[in-house]
Amino acid sequence: MIVKDEFLSRLRKIFDLNLYEVKVWAALLSRGTSTAGELSNISDVPRSRTYDILESLEKKGFIIMKLGKPIKFVALKPGEVVERVKKNLVKYANERVDRLDKLKDDEVLGELNSLFTKGIKFVEPSDLSGSLKGRQNLYNHLDMLVREAEKTITIVTTNEGLNRKLEALMPSLEKCKKRGVKIRIAAPIDANNIKIAREFKKVAEVRKLEKIKARFMIIDSNQVMFMLLDDEKFHPNYDIGIWVNTDFFALALEQMFELAWNEMKPVK
Repeated sequence: MIVKDEFLSRLRKIFDLNLYEVKVWAALLSRGTSTAGELSNISDVPRSRTYDILESLEKKGFIIMKLGKPIKFVALKPGEVVERVKKNLVKYANERVDRLDKLKDDEVLGELNSLFTKGIKFVEPSDLSGSLKGRQNLYNHLDMLVREAEKTITIVTTNEGLNRKLEALMPSLEKCKKRGVKIRIAAPIDANNIKIAREFKKVAEVRKLEKIKARFMIIDSNQVMFMLLDDEKFHPNYDIGIWVNTDFFALALEQMFELAWNEMKPVK
């Protein structure tokens, strides 16, 4: 069986399989039905591992075992495999979410909070900083900061950044609005995102940003999250953000923003 390493690598990433699993699965797909011994020879996977691999693939919904002697394994249609994998992922994710939801009333969370509360007393404010890589990680942290906001949220973003934040941050911003948090958003506004800007007006004061291109957020005048790269030039996986907890820098940045804010035109 000749299968390019590049193709096997793609299968591993798409279906979250190890190298032996993709080799055995590809070998079975090429045969339709086969024994473990035959698959070992075709896939170049050690015979001692083949049965374990086949059992794993069966549990994951990639193949089925045919009754009889010798024991044979049958490949499923790739489309059917995709549907089964999707269902298994959803089931697994729901189980994990339920487990985490139950932690809210569990003593484990109380103990974790106690450890954090006691430990945070010994941390210098300047140590409460860090870097994050990957846009999904950035938005997860931005969402956390928004949820913890008590007084003010200032967001400066790009044209496309405004569109992304509607999906990523809107639910948390709506809750902040109900708590009385003052929210301000500045971004370039054009025909491509005017509807998004008007949607944000439900929870924030939105103004049109001109000539300046920046990506940052200030929370309660003491925390800042700013992105280092141009979102138009770099892949989301390489996006980098810096988070700092510092009254001095956050307040200075907000004061400079205030001067620019007064010159911006409100979105109508």
